[in-house]
Amino acid sequence: MKNFRQQQHRPKKNTLIVGRKAIIEALQSGKQLERIYLQTTIHGPAIDDIRRLAELYLVPINKVPIEKLDNFNVSNHEGCVAVISKIQYQDLQQVISFIVEQGQVPLFLILDGITDIRNIGAIARSAFCFGVNAIIIPDKGVGALNEDAILTSAGALEKIAICRVNSLMKAVDDLHMNGIKVFASEMTSAKKLYDLELKDPVAIVMGGEEHGVYPALMKICDEQFQIPMTGDFESLNVSVATGIILYEAMKQRVVTV
Repeated sequence: MKNFRQQQHRPKKNTLIVGRKAIIEALQSGKQLERIYLQTTIHGPAIDDIRRLAELYLVPINKVPIEKLDNFNVSNHEGCVAVISKIQYQDLQQVISFIVEQGQVPLFLILDGITDIRNIGAIARSAFCFGVNAIIIPDKGVGALNEDAILTSAGALEKIAICRVNSLMKAVDDLHMNGIKVFASEMTSAKKLYDLELKDPVAIVMGGEEHGVYPALMKICDEQFQIPMTGDFESLNVSVATGIILYEAMKQRVVTV
């Protein structure tokens, strides 16, 4: 088995956009970008344009030292390098409308603060296998959906709809407006997973390993629940927990003849 913790793959040159003008043109043309790296000390009108367009198109910006940019092994980067996305991000409302029009019962997965790409890959794999319609991620505070993430997902990240939003709070509001309840995984909750009604339109929120679901986001969810365990242990790995939850959702939704 490959050790993804030790591997640090440099993006291929044909996946990079280098220089201020090229990045601005890419953003203006609607090209999907995974991330933009800006040198920490860089300033100027072109950089202001990049920041404005990145915010408009929900492209994360990482402020990095020049050594990080030099490590891309490209010349004349002018303090900025962008990585072309391998994922085609989709609009949340359009995905909801499409699912409903197809006569399906929506099942969404919301990832809050999950940064480990191996966990993201494993979660995507379970999501695809257990019938999730789309994964919702924030434009900041989530691991990059890069080649390593796609590899750990066994390609599932390229097969399932991914909606990147600038606010998970707003995404929950949009889900509520479309009649979709939102449940949050919380290990201290009294309600058990198997007591949830998962046959209806629902979205499941999974929080990061260290801090769990953001408190303000937890507050606007419809219900909290926990996975019951017999062993005395702190918690499950988030990708394992997600797989268990999604299996329960699939089990409830399967019609036995």
